[in-house]
Amino acid sequence: MTGTVEFYKLLGFEATITVPENGEELVWAMMTSGNVTIMFQKMESLGDDLPEISRTAGGSLLLYINVGDIRGLFDSIKDKVKVLKGLESTFYGATEFSILDNNNYVLTFAQHA
Repeated sequence: MTGTVEFYKLLGFEATITVPENGEELVWAMMTSGNVTIMFQKMESLGDDLPEISRTAGGSLLLYINVGDIRGLFDSIKDKVKVLKGLESTFYGATEFSILDNNNYVLTFAQHA
């Protein structure tokens, strides 16, 4: 969890609430950047509440995130993360790039013209 929080800080997010708050190992974190909020939770902390949730590393999830300054974001993180696809213009009028987060999830950032 700590690694995830640190990774998303590289992307401009800040931890706004964490559990526990007393310096022990994190089991949950809420992070924000502008008006975007992401929450992360360790599987073990779910207990028996949601047994239907299961996951292997790098599950098939892709997050598509619209941003206002795609080139500025790319320039600020490209040397700190694993870039899967650099800046590209798409046929549907977006400029995009894709990275891999520390948990093997694909994040695609886009700015539409």
